[in-house]
Amino acid sequence: MHRRSNVLPIVFVIFMMGFPGIIEANGGTAVEELRQYVAEDVQKREPLSEQSFAQQPLTKEEAEEAFEILWEDMKQQIAASRQEALDARVITVDGVSMKFDYKIFGEPVEGKRSLYISMHGGGGTTPEVNDQQWENQKGLYEPEEGIYLAPRAPSNDWNLWHKPHIDPLFDYLISTLVVLENVDPNRVYLMGYSAGGDGVYQLAPRMADRFAAAAMMAGHPNDAEPYGLRNIGFTIHMGGQDKAYNRNTVAKEWGEWLEELQEADPEGYKHWVAIYPTYGHWMNRVDRAAVPWMAKFVRDPYPNRVVWRQDDVTHTRFYWLGIREEDQQARATVIASYEDQTIQIEQSDVKVLKIRLNDEMVDLDQPIKVVFGEKVLFSGKVERTIETMAAALQERQDPASVFYAEIIVEL
Repeated sequence: MHRRSNVLPIVFVIFMMGFPGIIEANGGTAVEELRQYVAEDVQKREPLSEQSFAQQPLTKEEAEEAFEILWEDMKQQIAASRQEALDARVITVDGVSMKFDYKIFGEPVEGKRSLYISMHGGGGTTPEVNDQQWENQKGLYEPEEGIYLAPRAPSNDWNLWHKPHIDPLFDYLISTLVVLENVDPNRVYLMGYSAGGDGVYQLAPRMADRFAAAAMMAGHPNDAEPYGLRNIGFTIHMGGQDKAYNRNTVAKEWGEWLEELQEADPEGYKHWVAIYPTYGHWMNRVDRAAVPWMAKFVRDPYPNRVVWRQDDVTHTRFYWLGIREEDQQARATVIASYEDQTIQIEQSDVKVLKIRLNDEMVDLDQPIKVVFGEKVLFSGKVERTIETMAAALQERQDPASVFYAEIIVEL
């Protein structure tokens, strides 16, 4: 971890004046104006950020109502634009296409389905071999309940599952299935075998805020680090005789690493490491025990402590923390937590930090304090606005991870 800078922090925050529910735009409340706005054709709408009602402060009840309007509008857009791709079992993001296939098991839990994304092995070999590995992965595991989805990697490179295009493809895939297959965004699981296990080592820490748990089978982490796994379940399954690339010894080392992290932070880093002494690279399916183990975990989208360690593939959002695009930096670390009405920044390697909030985390009707060491960066109320929640939904189409207010601090 990097040492904290000694530079004194400076805070800036934009205050929005007025009383929630009282200010009106064009003669109506902000929620009424929003309802009229989404009734317009999508192609004819002016940017929401330019609408005066989007900046008006809201009560908690108004914010909840506004979110329902925004999410219903977004669902309709997703359903209209992605059903054909789902039926064809291929999605395309930023010019990269990914095929997939899935099966549905069991009955939905409380009306929602789990989602298991299962990555095949192979890697740096011929397309035919990777195709065969994909076919094998389709039937490798069977959850008791949920959608079991096996994607076909877009490339045939050795690092086929942790190239930069995978993150937006998986994000798009998850949000599509949330809308069109009624997936619970808090019960999404990642798993993979061999080269797919390599991908789990890499993707699970850097995309942890998307998953409830992840399972790594017979892979190698390469340069991955486990810090981001603090708030999800993570299980490793490895043949004790799987000596290629030192997979077996590295799996044991990761188990020890996770133990150390959990000892230092007992509420985090829930894990299970299983090394099967007599097995080599193929574990004869004993690793299937990972599926029911993962199923016990449900994502907490607003954990009270976040450890964000950037990979070489960087992101601008992790749980309730955000950064500017220009501040993305490989291996940069941000650690923050909240309790009652106080947000504590424990460490930050970035200059400008966004803190996203909602009423499940804090009471937005009461003052909020942000501290960094002994310094109080911010103290006061923060307003809920339609603009903030709409921006969060545009950034990630995740109805279970939405924010109503935001504080920006400069360090």
